[in-house]
Amino acid sequence: MYPMQRTDVHQHLLGEPLIAELARRRRPPALIRRRGGWTFRLAGEPDSVLARAAIDPQARQAALNRDGVDRALVALSTALGIETLPAEEAIPLIDAYQRSVDALPARFGAWGAVQLDEPDPHAVDVLIGRGAVGLSLPATALATPAGLERVGPLLERLEQHDAPLFVHPGPVAADARGAGEALPAWWPALTDYVAQMHAAWFAFLHVGRRAHPRLRVLFAMLAGGAPLQLERLAARGGPADAAVDPLIFYDTSSYGPRALRAAIAVVGAGQLVHGSDRPVVEPLVPSADTALGHGLLRVNPHRLLAGKRERAAA
Repeated sequence: MYPMQRTDVHQHLLGEPLIAELARRRRPPALIRRRGGWTFRLAGEPDSVLARAAIDPQARQAALNRDGVDRALVALSTALGIETLPAEEAIPLIDAYQRSVDALPARFGAWGAVQLDEPDPHAVDVLIGRGAVGLSLPATALATPAGLERVGPLLERLEQHDAPLFVHPGPVAADARGAGEALPAWWPALTDYVAQMHAAWFAFLHVGRRAHPRLRVLFAMLAGGAPLQLERLAARGGPADAAVDPLIFYDTSSYGPRALRAAIAVVGAGQLVHGSDRPVVEPLVPSADTALGHGLLRVNPHRLLAGKRERAAA
């Protein structure tokens, strides 16, 4: 039987090839050398220091040991906006990301990334062939029925490979902070990101599931709490049973016990998986010795990830 490893489904780790490509750029997303370190420059967000924890695989493995986690899945942060750049800019960066994850120790798996300027289903074939567990896409690319239709060929190819989709917050609009407005650093994460995840969840509910009936989907950060809006949805004439979808999963990144209890009451504990979002936040890691922790770390990630390829390897 395929071993159910204790899995963190959501981490970010920049390798040297991607750092070098970002450092060559003169407009966002870019890395700027400052005081012996690197600073991220993103459109619509304040500059932020690239912490050592974001680039050191050995330190990250030590964190896995402390967390009691066997395996971590790394994703290219779609909030950087790389996938949505013009193809000639996106492709070198995505190639660099792929080379970076190829060099990671065996305890790390990876979500694949593709450029979205000219979506190419064959790119999904290549990623899965190289060992990606599935494909990550920015919520902004899925936030409307038209957006879902545009990336539909990518999702169809994922279904054919029996591989999951990871929906992660996308880039913030360059003017989102307002001209000269001094907003706190956490503003995008609590406004733009949450709204994006809500929109992507409702768009998938509205048209995505009907178009892709076999697709397993993981939403980061509990989809921003979108399932908690079901009573409001029902009051507006929407489907009251929208949360009952065994193929939709939610990672717990940046949320704690109160939010988890609320999510479990709506979608059930069987749809939640542990995602830490390291190194962006310091996670609350469940104990695998508890029933809930066993589900979050072992059983539910296995249901999310164990497609035909993994079953064949069992």
